[in-house]
Formats: sequence, C-alpha cells, structure tokens
Amino acid sequence: MDKKIKVTLVKSTIGCTKKQKDTVAALGLRKIGSSNVVTDNDCSRGMIKVVSHLVSVVEA
Repeated sequence: MDKKIKVTLVKSTIGCTKKQKDTVAALGLRKIGSSNVVTDNDCSRGMIKVVSHLVSVVEA
C-alpha cells in the first residue's frame, strides 16, 4: 500500500512566483487552511520542496 501524506496550506500565495502558485494548485490547495492527502512519492516531495515555506506536512 502506498504511503500518504497530508499537505496543508499555512501561508498565503500573495507575492509568490507563478511557479509556486501553480505548484500549490497542483497539490490541490486553494485557501489558507485547506488540506489534501497525496501519495508520498518523489514527484509529490519535489512539489512540496518548492513551496515548503507555505505548507505543513504530516503523515496521513
């Protein structure tokens, strides 16, 4: 079974680059406080690394 991680947006994307805003949207996050459960793989980890200053991550 694949591992899952819960990603939560904790900071605003105002003032962020387009790449960072697109990455947040690709993770399925919209508003501050919104969360999404994603598969823990290299692709997800790479996206989280790009916006690590905006999100919090916990194992689901």
